[in-house]
Amino acid sequence: MPRYLLRRGLESIPTLLAISIVLFGLLHIAPGGPTAIYASSPYVDRAELEAIEARLGLREPLPIQYGKWLTGMLTGDWGLSYKYAREARQIVLERIPATLELVAAAVLISLVVAVPLGLVAAVSRGRLIRHVVSVVSMLGVSVPTFWLGMILLLLFSVRLGLIPSGGVQTVGTDFDVGDRLLHLVAPSLVLATFNIAGWSRYIRSSMLEVMTQDYVRTARAKGLRERVVITRHSLRNALMPLITLVGLQLGALMGGSLVTEVVFSWPGMGRLLAESLDARDYPVLMGSFMLLAAAVVVGNLVADIAYAVADPRIRLDR
Repeated sequence: MPRYLLRRGLESIPTLLAISIVLFGLLHIAPGGPTAIYASSPYVDRAELEAIEARLGLREPLPIQYGKWLTGMLTGDWGLSYKYAREARQIVLERIPATLELVAAAVLISLVVAVPLGLVAAVSRGRLIRHVVSVVSMLGVSVPTFWLGMILLLLFSVRLGLIPSGGVQTVGTDFDVGDRLLHLVAPSLVLATFNIAGWSRYIRSSMLEVMTQDYVRTARAKGLRERVVITRHSLRNALMPLITLVGLQLGALMGGSLVTEVVFSWPGMGRLLAESLDARDYPVLMGSFMLLAAAVVVGNLVADIAYAVADPRIRLDR
């Protein structure tokens, strides 16, 4: 295991380096910039604007800018935020806990709902149940996240007053677990909707394949009850591919929470990315993107380890 972790860590270095080069180039080549809003004004002092750009290092050649950013990133100096006038590293790290909380709740909801749905769709002998699960899955994939979030806010917050309209806790109150969960339920449910749809269909397909295997027929031939055959022999093996899928999507969930966090005013990395993109806050954007890229790499590694733990036949040290 240690050798495998070391090898995967070394393999991830060129991957992250290539990602940083592409992201840095795209951000700086894209139209606009930190001073674009001032440059559009007819009353701006061009000399002063150029002085600001020089002070920020924006007038240097792009390779030099990248070299300075990379050196700072490796030494813990991510630069000064253009929008907040604070250290970019501190700003990004402050937003991570809220995003992790939202993603963890969304993954938990997805697993609790998707696994039973996929299992019922696979073992049910009635066409009606299978069609209902299929329709629910298709709706989950098709409905836009922002639309679903706004509908939930309109119905359960504005009309019924059952949930808060946004944020992580009620303004002016101390931390309370019940209040926090009340704020968390709607955004985590919206973020989980797409995964529920996809993962339930994934479980259904995997279960249908596993239930045709010889060891399942042997278990039935031994006289085991159907519930035991399904839960101990079929479902356990059908969940193996889902372990990899969940690990691969952890990083994507952190980045995919952008729309959800904006709709529900959730102060996480997704909302920070939206605000920083609007302001072209390069230091914050690069720090956030690199953390998300690292999360994808770590998610892949966790998926491999979890797969090996679940299936003893798999050895990672080879």
